[in-house]
Amino acid sequence: MTGDHQTLALLLFSAFVAVTLGITTWVSRHRHGSAEEFYAGGRLFSPMENGFALAGDYMSAASFLGISGLIALVGYDGMLYSVGFLVAWLVVLFLVAELVRNCGRFTLADVVAARMRERPVRVATGTSSVTVSVLYLVAQMVGAGSLVALLLGGTGEAARAWTVIGVGALMVIYVSLGGMRATTWIQIVKAVLLLGGTVALTVLVLLRFHGDVNRLLLTAAERSGHGEAFLAPGLAYGGDWTARLDFISLGLALVLGTAGLPHILSRFYTVPTARAARRSVVWAIGLIGGFYLMTIVLGFGAAALVGPDAVRASSTSGNTAVPLLALDLGGGAGSMGGTVLFAIVAAVAFATILAVVAGVTLASSASVAHDLYASLRRRGEPRSEVAVARLAAVGIGVVAIALGLLARDLNVAFLVGLAFAVAASANLPVLLYSLFWRGFTTRGAVWAVYGGLVPAVVLVLLSPVVSGSPEALFPGVDLQLFPLQNPGLVSIPLGFLAGWIGTATSAEVPDEARHAETEVRSLTGAGAV
Repeated sequence: MTGDHQTLALLLFSAFVAVTLGITTWVSRHRHGSAEEFYAGGRLFSPMENGFALAGDYMSAASFLGISGLIALVGYDGMLYSVGFLVAWLVVLFLVAELVRNCGRFTLADVVAARMRERPVRVATGTSSVTVSVLYLVAQMVGAGSLVALLLGGTGEAARAWTVIGVGALMVIYVSLGGMRATTWIQIVKAVLLLGGTVALTVLVLLRFHGDVNRLLLTAAERSGHGEAFLAPGLAYGGDWTARLDFISLGLALVLGTAGLPHILSRFYTVPTARAARRSVVWAIGLIGGFYLMTIVLGFGAAALVGPDAVRASSTSGNTAVPLLALDLGGGAGSMGGTVLFAIVAAVAFATILAVVAGVTLASSASVAHDLYASLRRRGEPRSEVAVARLAAVGIGVVAIALGLLARDLNVAFLVGLAFAVAASANLPVLLYSLFWRGFTTRGAVWAVYGGLVPAVVLVLLSPVVSGSPEALFPGVDLQLFPLQNPGLVSIPLGFLAGWIGTATSAEVPDEARHAETEVRSLTGAGAV
C-alpha cells in the first residue's frame, strides 16, 4: 500500500481510538464501582441501544473480513457462514433471551446455579466461558494482524505482532476503566460505522454492475477459475464424505453456538426487563440480517472485481478481500478515491476488532471473577470481584495476544467457527437442560459442561487445524487423528449425552421446589434482578 493509504487509515483509526478512549474516560469518572455497574452497566440501556450493542458485539472481524474472504475464494460454500450466523439468532430469540434475563444476574453460571449446588457448577461453566472467549479473541487478533500486513504492504512480521499487542492493550484499558457501560457505547458507535461502511460498499458494487446481480455472480464465477461450480454447493465441502460431514458440523456449530456465547448472554443483563431483552434481540436480528446479506454481495464482488488470485496473494485465507475490494471500487491503487475508501474500510475493520474484543474480554473477566474467583476464594479475603475482574482482563489479554500471534495465518471466520463449536458443545447443553429439564442435577450440569468442552478442545488439537496439513498451525508436525476441521458434529451430541448420563447416574434428588421457583421466575420475571 502507498504512504497515503497508511497515513489516512491510521488517522481515521486514531480518531476512533481517541473517541472510544474519551467515552471510556468519561464513564470511568461517573461510575459507582459496584458489580452491577461494572458487569451490566446498571441495567439502564433501552432495547434499541442494546440491540445496536448486540449487533456491534456480534458483527466481528470474522463477519466483515472472514466471511467475505471465504465467499471470494470458495463461492457458494462460503455463504454457509452468513446463513449460519444469522439463523442462530432465532434460537437465541425463542429459547434463551428472556429466560436468561429473568434467571441470572451477570453470567451463564447464574442461570445454572439457581437450582444446583453453586461451587461445582460455577467452576465448570466459568472454565468453559473463558475457553470460548479466548478462542473468539484469537480470531479478532488475527484479523487485526492481517489488516496491518495489508496496510503496510505485507512487510514485516514485527508490525503485525505489535498491532496484536496494541489491540490487546487497548481492550484491557476499555474493560478495566469503563466496564460494561463504556463497552456498550463503543459497540453502538462501531455498529453504526460498520453498517454505514458496508452499505456504501454494497451500493458501489451493485452500481459497478448496474444493479444486475446475475451479471455480478456470472463475472465472479468466470474469474474464480471454477466456472459454474463456484455458484453451486460443494467447492469447499463437497469433495468427499469427510468434507460433507465438516459442512454439517460447521452448520451445527454456527446455528447452536450463538446461544452459548458468554459475551452475547451477558448483554441480556444490561436491560431492565425480559421484555426489553426480547426487543433487543429483534433489533439485533434486523441489523445483523441486513449486514450478512451485504457480506454476500461483498464476497462475490471481491471475486468479480479483485479476483480470487489477487485475494489469495494478499492473504492466503482471504482476510483482506474487503479492503482490496474497496481499493478497486474507489479507482484502484494510487487513486484518491481508492486511497480514501481503503482507509475508511481499514479503520472501520479496526474499530470492529476493538469493540468486539472489549465485549468478549469483559464477559470472560466476569466469568473469572464472578464464577471462578467467587467460588474458590477463602472466606474473609478482602479483594472485591470487580478488582479481580480487572486483573483477569489483563491475564486474558496476554493469553489472547500470544495465541493471536501463533494463529496469524488462519481465516478469522474459520477460527470463530471453532469458538462457536465449543460454545455449542459446553454451554448450550447445560443452559437448555437447566431451563427445561425438571430432573436435571448438579452432576448432570458439571458433566454436560466438561462432556462437551473436553471433547471439543481435544478434537480440535487432533484435527487438521493444528497439525498434519500445510495450512495447519504446526505444518511440520502430524498429530492428526480426527479428520474434521470443526468438532461440532461429535462434541455437541457428547455434551447433551454427558449431561443426561450424569443426571441418570446421580444419587442427588432433584429439588422440585427450586425448579418450580426457577421456572416461574424464568417465565414471568417474578423475583428477577
